[in-house]
Amino acid sequence: MTRNKTRTAETGGGRALTEARIVDAAIAIADGENLTALTIRRLAADLGVGAMTLYSYFRGKEEILDAIADKVLGEMVLPEPTQEGPRGALRSVADGFLAMMRAHPSVIRLLTLRTTDSHKALRGGMELVLARLVESGLSGPTAVHAYGVLMYYTLGFASYQRPRPWGLTEQPESQELRRQRRHAYAALPAEEFPHMVELAEQLTALPATDEFYRGLEYVIDGLVRDYPR
Repeated sequence: MTRNKTRTAETGGGRALTEARIVDAAIAIADGENLTALTIRRLAADLGVGAMTLYSYFRGKEEILDAIADKVLGEMVLPEPTQEGPRGALRSVADGFLAMMRAHPSVIRLLTLRTTDSHKALRGGMELVLARLVESGLSGPTAVHAYGVLMYYTLGFASYQRPRPWGLTEQPESQELRRQRRHAYAALPAEEFPHMVELAEQLTALPATDEFYRGLEYVIDGLVRDYPR
């Protein structure tokens, strides 16, 4: 795609408008609200420019969505493994995926809506991940399989946790939210929901981060077991 990268415009605050500023503003809207809230008109208003000005940089919303994926995936950080070998590498990849999706919840939706051919996104979001897995001792085909399994698992959990803030147990307000949710389950008619009433405590813990890591160990156990020696 071809974009006009030489033209600059002044925003309402007197700052030069650039592609990077447009993308950062788009990410702020998409992460803070949702992708539906991200429109050309809204984005232009937040930047203090006319809507037509944005078309000097991007052809439309689709290109802006691609640019969001490019930045978020391309800048994903993989933490250093805390354990040598495949187990440590697999856990670090899952950590990187979850941190990215939490920092930028819009990418959860983007990953279900579109693919990208951007070299930056492919390098940060896939090539470096595969390199980490292969360097840990996994064969190339096994690394690809592991990449897919970890992406599916993390994407599913992040999607489930996102609208359930009581699962963010590391945040102070989650304790009260969890208590309220537990009470809601326990208050259901027992004759109609006997299992949910009995298991209210466990159901409330489903979106908890601890549950993510508990399930991750099962995933890693399976991947390592199937890893060709």
